[in-house]
Amino acid sequence: MAPAPLGLRERKKRRTRDALLRAALELFTTQGYEETTVDEIVDAVDVSQRTFFRHFAGKEDAAFAVQHMVEQHYVTALRERPAHEAPLEAMRNAVLSAWDTIGEAIMEVVPIELYLRTFRVIESTPALLAVHLRRSMEMEENIARLIAGREGLDVDADPRPRVAVAAFSGVMRITGQLWGRGTDASMEAMRALTEDHLDHLGPALAGDWRGGTLPSGAYRE
Repeated sequence: MAPAPLGLRERKKRRTRDALLRAALELFTTQGYEETTVDEIVDAVDVSQRTFFRHFAGKEDAAFAVQHMVEQHYVTALRERPAHEAPLEAMRNAVLSAWDTIGEAIMEVVPIELYLRTFRVIESTPALLAVHLRRSMEMEENIARLIAGREGLDVDADPRPRVAVAAFSGVMRITGQLWGRGTDASMEAMRALTEDHLDHLGPALAGDWRGGTLPSGAYRE
């Protein structure tokens, strides 16, 4: 079922939140996260600090707002993967499916290029990177429990869900870092880089690395 349309008050609240978020991210990416104050953000939108704090707990909350939306989009995609898919297959297909559809959802809030610039700011700002790593650990635990549920396993008794998710998440971190250092800041480049590295995850975990050329296009043993 399609969600019920928002009323006028909710639409106004969403427009205000989106405007504050765009202003915050623009300031973070142009003058720096640490250098930006809440006063500057609210001045850019011509609202009060009280209005800002009705929508965000603080600057950190604003910095990760779109990232949180992307993560939830991925979790939803993973929950919807067919039950017959193996864990690594389901995670791979979910992340690629999410990349195919998340662009529209992001653009409803902020421009894609602003989201991509924010990703780079997070990676290059020590305070935000520390939060990003903590959030990633929490996300990994949630995904491990989701995978364990799909497979009918006790995540605290069987180490495989956490091991698989840790390996998968490691690839995702590597591709994010490579994309951040690259010259192509497009979402298409990020997706292609992610797909290429995920396709090598299974072969990289295989037993013998010296048996020949690494095959491409395979992600499971």
